[in-house]
Amino acid sequence: MSEKDLAGLCATIEPEMMGPVYVYCSFADFMLPDGLPALCTFREVEGLTAVIDLRDAERCALPYTFKARLITLKVHSSLDAVGFLAVVSAHLTKARIPCNAIAGYYHDHILVPVDRADEALAVLVEIRHSSVSLLLE
Repeated sequence: MSEKDLAGLCATIEPEMMGPVYVYCSFADFMLPDGLPALCTFREVEGLTAVIDLRDAERCALPYTFKARLITLKVHSSLDAVGFLAVVSAHLTKARIPCNAIAGYYHDHILVPVDRADEALAVLVEIRHSSVSLLLE
């Protein structure tokens, strides 16, 4: 069952860093090269944004930006939960760590700079130990 309660979400956040390094690529023709797997895609007016494994981008000689590690917040968050990503973002902001969020059906996921990934994971683990009143500061 998905969790909506902010205190419940924060108490069970369980962040887990995934193995690959991901990068952002843009495709003006709205098409991924044949056989190129993507973590996710998003259509924008300017083109197709794709988050792909760095090794695939380099293998295909694609231009890319933002080398990142993916951290999955393993609590089953409801798609209509209020404030969870705001808390996550606020804590990372306080540590001056950029993040890009992706909402999946079961979990929220964030992409953070490779060189700050371990620090970001530690910040996210600390959310579990914070009281809800402190979470929204």
